[in-house]
Amino acid sequence: MDVKRIIIDTDIGSDPDDSVALALAMRSPELQIEGITTVYGDVDLRARLAKKMLRLGEKADIPIYTGISPSLLRNREVWWGGHEGEGVLEGGESTESAGHAVDFIIEKIMSNPGQITLIAIGPLANVAAALIREPAIATNVKQILMMGGVTRLGKGGASLPVLEHNIKCDPEAASVVFASGAPIVMVGLDVTMHVNIHRSEVQQLSRSTSPLNQAVSEMLGRWLDICQRDFTAMHDPIAVSYLLDDAVLQTERMNVTVEYDLRHPSGMTVAVPSETGNVQVCLGVNSERFIRLLMERLLGNE
Repeated sequence: MDVKRIIIDTDIGSDPDDSVALALAMRSPELQIEGITTVYGDVDLRARLAKKMLRLGEKADIPIYTGISPSLLRNREVWWGGHEGEGVLEGGESTESAGHAVDFIIEKIMSNPGQITLIAIGPLANVAAALIREPAIATNVKQILMMGGVTRLGKGGASLPVLEHNIKCDPEAASVVFASGAPIVMVGLDVTMHVNIHRSEVQQLSRSTSPLNQAVSEMLGRWLDICQRDFTAMHDPIAVSYLLDDAVLQTERMNVTVEYDLRHPSGMTVAVPSETGNVQVCLGVNSERFIRLLMERLLGNE
């Protein structure tokens, strides 16, 4: 088995899709998680939640590094839902950061050239800061696999939002990352808005004997109640699935720039097809194949 070494850079705790993505990565033997880095908002709370998830998944030895809390230029208001950790964190959990996220990203990638895939499933301040401090990351990272952006070029594109959350939270950071020349896979709303997990599947997870699945189902159930609907998009887990089954997503090589100004919201990802582009933009998805993969990995033989 070809084991892929990964770092997961996450804003875990708001939309529960980050937690589902982490659970999927933990339950996939093809992936070796070198470390978790937290970004955006209360990065300490995010680290505590990530640590709890790792303990529930019997992966408590994976180190966690807290990163940048504000936007890269400190010029954007941080969005915070207020429900982060509810139902999973009990108030007594604590975790000590193993170091700063940006230091870890730089050290791990530079000491393992061509070996580390950086999975970025939150705003991009940590990744941008690492690239600014050490531009050679762009040529030493195996790949930056990000959930972010939207091109509106795929199926049903006209009905999609013009801006995507992870980009509009920190468009300056996103601009740095796209302009770095690093090999990027962009898993955006063009595909993620077409893949939903439904309350029936959440109930399946709640009946699992696995504490990890029970925690995931708790967070998903609360989120469905907050959103007042019976389904939610699996944005971040789809990004992880790209490393597990290449038939889930279809990509096209492009150049991507971020158009933004000082107003909020801002941060449109403009994609132009190019044979020499550094970004593989995901434009097609097999939603049934993904949901089957997700549920099989989480439930195993249950």
